[in-house]
Amino acid sequence: QVQLVESGGGLVQPGGSLRLSCAASGRTWRRYVMAWFRQAPGKDREFVAAINWSGRITKYADSVKGRFTISRDNAKEMAYLQMNSLNPEGTAVYCCSAVVGSESVPDRAIDYDYWGQGTQVTVSS
Repeated sequence: QVQLVESGGGLVQPGGSLRLSCAASGRTWRRYVMAWFRQAPGKDREFVAAINWSGRITKYADSVKGRFTISRDNAKEMAYLQMNSLNPEGTAVYCCSAVVGSESVPDRAIDYDYWGQGTQVTVSS
């Protein structure tokens, strides 16, 4: 079992930045693939980014490429999502997720077994 707790959300102006954190606890943390998904009001959950257990393989949604960066610190059992150049379309609840794995980085929510409660990000002037 893996427990995930997100933090770092809040209100930010368009063009601003936020860094989300995901604290994990449980067994064999280092062998989990981590990902971020988001869900805006009235919309389906959307893949944002994923990172494999070593951190060497990442995947991003086209809508965030070049602006968002996913990373992890296995020693601290943390995953991060650095979000730059945010726009109002980034307003959503952001959740981190995990699945046992090594090299592959799935981008479908159905492929992930563990989920946090989410943190709200609001991009507005």
